[in-house]
Amino acid sequence: MQITPIPCLSDNYAYLVVDDATGTAAIVDPSEDAPVRAAVDARGITPRDIWCTHHHHDHVGGNEAIAEHYGTAVLGHVSDKGRIPAQTKEVATGDTFTLGSLAVSVIHIPGHTLGAVAYVVKDEASGEQAVFTGDTMFLGGCGRLFEGTPAQMNTSFEALMALDPKTKVYCGHEYTASNLRFAKHVEPSNEAIDVAVARTTELRASGKPTVPGTLAEERATNPFVRIDSAEIRKTLGIAADASGGEALGAIRKAKDDFK
Repeated sequence: MQITPIPCLSDNYAYLVVDDATGTAAIVDPSEDAPVRAAVDARGITPRDIWCTHHHHDHVGGNEAIAEHYGTAVLGHVSDKGRIPAQTKEVATGDTFTLGSLAVSVIHIPGHTLGAVAYVVKDEASGEQAVFTGDTMFLGGCGRLFEGTPAQMNTSFEALMALDPKTKVYCGHEYTASNLRFAKHVEPSNEAIDVAVARTTELRASGKPTVPGTLAEERATNPFVRIDSAEIRKTLGIAADASGGEALGAIRKAKDDFK
């Protein structure tokens, strides 16, 4: 399995997913046409699918042009039908399919939007697994709650964190540095965040993406996963007996206000 991040717009990532065994390919979240087609054409392949994590324009803006040019199918959540341009297939939690020899499963992860989905891709030959989280889970953070509730986002995070900890996380934006700055603010004694900051700084200084990370790294650093951290709760004044949804909502509000 080969996964290539494709920088788009100012800080978005689309992705090209290629099955090594068959050359079958898919594009994830093509926010614009030109850079995605350039990456695809450089490989000399024809993508079979476009996988949309949610309906926002900065993730689907290239759908129509790319689908028309390559004849791709366009996948999105069943509830996003009519909101995702050129959508031809509806998916939901529990759906499975293959991309060549790769096994793909879908998880509905509402919170950022109500129709957000993650695509989990496993290469059985190598044992490698990846998840495309769109704007639900970022490295070190989570998306704003435009349509869903904190409780929904917390449930979505629990579903993602139930995957193998070695799963590689490919998210929708290059927000890692600012996310980790907030993470350090709310949990200053967490040394794992220092390690993540150093890695992020090195990668960005050399012009490289911070993606992918792993779910294990998110477990160690992401405040929206670490909602039970006593230090985070103390920093933000979250009651010890507050529910996961309440804690996530308080952390999200603090992030919204963080400068």
